[in-house]
Amino acid sequence: MDLFTEITLLVTVAALVAFLVRLLKQPLIIGYIITGLLVGPVFLDLVHSRETLEVFSEIGVAFLLFIVGLNLTPKYIGAVGKVAVLTGFGQVIFTTSIGWLLARALGFGSLASLYIGIALAFSSTIIILKLLSDKGDLEKLYGKISIGFLLVQDFIAVFILFLVPLFSLGDSHIKIASRLILASSVLVVVYMVAHLLLSRLNRYVSRSQELLFLFAIAWGLGLSSIFRVLGFSLESGALIAGATLAILPSHDEIHSRLKPLRDFFIILFFILLGAEMVLDGSGNLIVPAIIFSLFVLIGNPIILMTIMGISGYRKKIGFQTGLTVAQISEFSLIVVALGFSFGHVQQEVLSLVTLIGIITIFVSTYMIMNSDKLFTLMAPFLRIFERKKIAMIKFDYEAPEVMLFGMNRMGYDFLKLFKKQKKDFMIIDHNPEVIDNLTRKYIPHKYGDAGDVEFLRLLDFKKLKQAISTIPDVKINELIIRELRNARTGALVVVTASNIKDALDLYKFGADYVIVPRVLAGNNAAKLIEDLSKSKFEDLKVRQVRYLKERLADQSE
Repeated sequence: MDLFTEITLLVTVAALVAFLVRLLKQPLIIGYIITGLLVGPVFLDLVHSRETLEVFSEIGVAFLLFIVGLNLTPKYIGAVGKVAVLTGFGQVIFTTSIGWLLARALGFGSLASLYIGIALAFSSTIIILKLLSDKGDLEKLYGKISIGFLLVQDFIAVFILFLVPLFSLGDSHIKIASRLILASSVLVVVYMVAHLLLSRLNRYVSRSQELLFLFAIAWGLGLSSIFRVLGFSLESGALIAGATLAILPSHDEIHSRLKPLRDFFIILFFILLGAEMVLDGSGNLIVPAIIFSLFVLIGNPIILMTIMGISGYRKKIGFQTGLTVAQISEFSLIVVALGFSFGHVQQEVLSLVTLIGIITIFVSTYMIMNSDKLFTLMAPFLRIFERKKIAMIKFDYEAPEVMLFGMNRMGYDFLKLFKKQKKDFMIIDHNPEVIDNLTRKYIPHKYGDAGDVEFLRLLDFKKLKQAISTIPDVKINELIIRELRNARTGALVVVTASNIKDALDLYKFGADYVIVPRVLAGNNAAKLIEDLSKSKFEDLKVRQVRYLKERLADQSE
């Protein structure tokens, strides 16, 4: 069978399996690995040009990590908060340590156990971003925290990819030291070239989309090859190559153009991974795979919930964030495959981690998509993950006339209005960082989750005239409306919806007014264009820039 026909058959089988996987609402990565099992020697035996396909799969891995590096922009680095750093490093350290001990207890060698521990520690950025996007939770607090610590994990990945080749040097401290010096020197040179040359070269290259596309491929694959020639992994070179281009204004364009290439070649990596799974001894792998999978599905969320509870976050935020680490990532598979290529681990370990990946990705997808239902079932058992002094906080403020649920969206403008009107108001928020900011400014507030019915029933509504929610969550807003109506306050209830359908549903549920930000923004923009001349627009721009700077300064305090 010629190579063209072989690749055609592989892609065709992958497409058919992917269709079935999507019907089950699962990530396609599972379909690709299952495709590998089907086309491998155990079943259809369609993989014959293994060396060529391995080169293609390496290109896929290089593109995947190159794009990860492209996302490590200064904007995203600056956006990572303290909690993301704490949870990112804390979870990786604890999971790796416990995973290593668990693997040793199951009879694996010390180095193999370390690889397994590292594999269990990393969660899939691609899968989590897709699931959060599908749920519309990217802008929610737990979604932002999840994205933050996944970014931290990407940084940790850079160092791990550099460290893997060092294990092949044995116990020679001199060789290890010389390799570390070489790595540092290479990074300095790449950094200097990127800052001195790339920014100038970008002005010329970005004039042509085709030239930009070709340059990005050459830069990514070129650095990957250089790193491999120097004795490091091509994966570390690809990641560094992407990170150096992240500073360029055209990095978004590079990302969008390379994404289809990455998607095609990475399919071949996962297909080969599935095809190389050792099923002869699968009976010996099932028990360890189940044990490790249970640790990832249950242990990882518990580790993260514990860290977030210590940091002052409510149990629901900790629970939802914890579920996002209940699977291993494509990086886990890449690291163990890299260890296999260096001879650090046996094929059995690679097959085990691949099996863990299939199990945890499959189960965690349903867990994340049904996190609200799971939280309702688990809530009574999760109080242990809240700090007692926060969970039992005393409400010292008098009953307010106005309550604002959610500060970090439109809350700034409402706060200015309340102060101007000299009303007795109270802000409700569940983000400890927001609460600390309000405390420093002596602004009346209470720490709590508006989605927790027990918390809402502790609030004093007796003088309430207005309740405003900036939280674009239908279920939370319905809960607020219901509790206010049950309390017979007669208060005006204003809530927020992210789309028109949700807004209409909230009106039916009893809201007095529903803010739909996009609709409101569109109406205001249309009126501005209708009423303002260019000179008036200049004045409006000056005032808006001043306002935006005030908002930025307020957020940074």
